[in-house]
Amino acid sequence: MSTIQAPVRAVAQGTGEFLPISSSGHLIVVPWLLGWPDHGLAFDVALHAGTLAAVIVAFAGDWRRLLGSALRGTLRGRPFSEPEGRLLGLLALASVPGAVAGYLLDERAETAFRSPGLVACTMAALGAVLFLADRRADAAEPGTVTSVRDALLIGVAQALALVPGVSRSGATISMALFLGYRREEAARFSFLLAAPITLGAAALKLGDLLRAGDLGPVLTGMAAATVSGLLAIRFLLAWVRTRSYRPFVYYRFAFAAVVLVALLAGSWQLG
Repeated sequence: MSTIQAPVRAVAQGTGEFLPISSSGHLIVVPWLLGWPDHGLAFDVALHAGTLAAVIVAFAGDWRRLLGSALRGTLRGRPFSEPEGRLLGLLALASVPGAVAGYLLDERAETAFRSPGLVACTMAALGAVLFLADRRADAAEPGTVTSVRDALLIGVAQALALVPGVSRSGATISMALFLGYRREEAARFSFLLAAPITLGAAALKLGDLLRAGDLGPVLTGMAAATVSGLLAIRFLLAWVRTRSYRPFVYYRFAFAAVVLVALLAGSWQLG
């Protein structure tokens, strides 16, 4: 992998993981358009480690409060007695559907789902879903996720992101918006929810990272994914305090159109 390819792929992962534009969709389509080879499992693990570092650093204070609250509650025999401890439990619960889906469909996600045509369709479809969900946000009341039902529904939405182009953040944010949460609260819960599922994905493939021969691109990718992920988190949280998700909807439609045009152009040339 060249010195240009590593940071480009890493930035696509870091920004696409937290902006509702699909990191997996970009990591499939961008190399396909540019004729780049597959980046390999070791680099994929490095990218996941980079985005995991980003969400841990960005919400370090939140994680300290959540873990501290859960520990205090556990010592008293009531782990979910405080709001922060309950939120940590809900994040764990919401991670279950994605973990199960990942375990059952991981091989298919690495092969059959990696199609530019499928990415174009899912990018456009989730763009329409996000558009409809965002329209509900103007009437939403302040508040974070507090119910088991809402956590499970957001977790099911996260599981759908196993299909490239859906977008983990896009799916979870859309579901939270449909459930009546405000734009910023939806994004914050989505970002916190990224940590356990990303940790699990990276841990399962840690062996591939340890067997990596050339660590240069791997470390470069990890660092670029971390920095771009941090910037994406801070940007989106600042953006949705006063603005809508509409620009990301338009971006998804435009991205899908570019992929479809490229596919049609390729078919025409072959014909």
